[in-house]
Amino acid sequence: METRAHYVAVGAFVLATLFLAFVAVMWLAGTQFATSFNHYDIFFKGPVTGLSKGARVDYNGIPVGQVSEVAIDPENVEQIRVTVEIKSEVVIKEDAAANIETNILSGVSYVLITKGTNEAKVLEAHKGQRYPVIRSRRSTFASLAARGPQLLEKVDVILDHLDDLLSDHNRETFTAILDNIRKTTGSLADRSDEITADATEALKSAAALFTAINKSYSDPDGLKDRLSAALGQANTALARADTTLVDYDKLAKGLSDTNRQIDGTLVDIRPGLKTFSQRTLSDVDALVGEVRQFVAGLGRLASQLEHDPTRLLFGDRREGYQPK
Repeated sequence: METRAHYVAVGAFVLATLFLAFVAVMWLAGTQFATSFNHYDIFFKGPVTGLSKGARVDYNGIPVGQVSEVAIDPENVEQIRVTVEIKSEVVIKEDAAANIETNILSGVSYVLITKGTNEAKVLEAHKGQRYPVIRSRRSTFASLAARGPQLLEKVDVILDHLDDLLSDHNRETFTAILDNIRKTTGSLADRSDEITADATEALKSAAALFTAINKSYSDPDGLKDRLSAALGQANTALARADTTLVDYDKLAKGLSDTNRQIDGTLVDIRPGLKTFSQRTLSDVDALVGEVRQFVAGLGRLASQLEHDPTRLLFGDRREGYQPK
């Protein structure tokens, strides 16, 4: 009886455990199915090492979904199409960008979405797209990995140049330069007393020169006084020039007034000159003609008197018989 009682207890415990496990699975499944997701496509150029189906998707560091598919884009084999499912309550904007981040220790990669702003429009699928497309960008690690070969090539070129710089010929030349520098510094050290004495004399000469220049500038009738006098004469000459310019201005103004008066006078006498040229000159011409005729008559009369003076008193006696 005791053995049968143990079997019943064990059986009841197993059944209860199975029932609880079934309830937990159904509860978890119900929770999973109750959560709705939105699907998005992301196209990456280059390798997506470490990224696989089921990988985590974060939005600004917060888990919001997972990767549902990783495949080569059938329309462009240079691209990798990554399909992600994100919780429907998470709003993805048009300015959002996705990149692949990799855990250096584990090597596992995940998708990180950043740069979504509240002012941007909600991301929607365009014509010909099965899901809305989130634009992709390279992560810092991916950029370094992509530029790694170029960096290594540049380092190789630098090493080649460094090898050329440290050639045997250049090393010998550099050694000769160091020897010349050592000899020069040794010569300078040997002649340090002489160089110091020469430098002291040069400083004394410079001090004497500066003293002479200062004296020639500040002494009476020196350069300062001469410059002051020259500036005074220049100011006087400028004042005279200003006075002369004022006189010239007055003269020009007077000439302008005279010119205006002459113009007015010409305007006033122009009608009289026109009348004189058109009428008076014609009358003078007629008068001259009549005077000429009168002078001609007087000439003829004088000629007749010279030949026959009695003709003026008795008339012409050569007249014939005049019948009555």
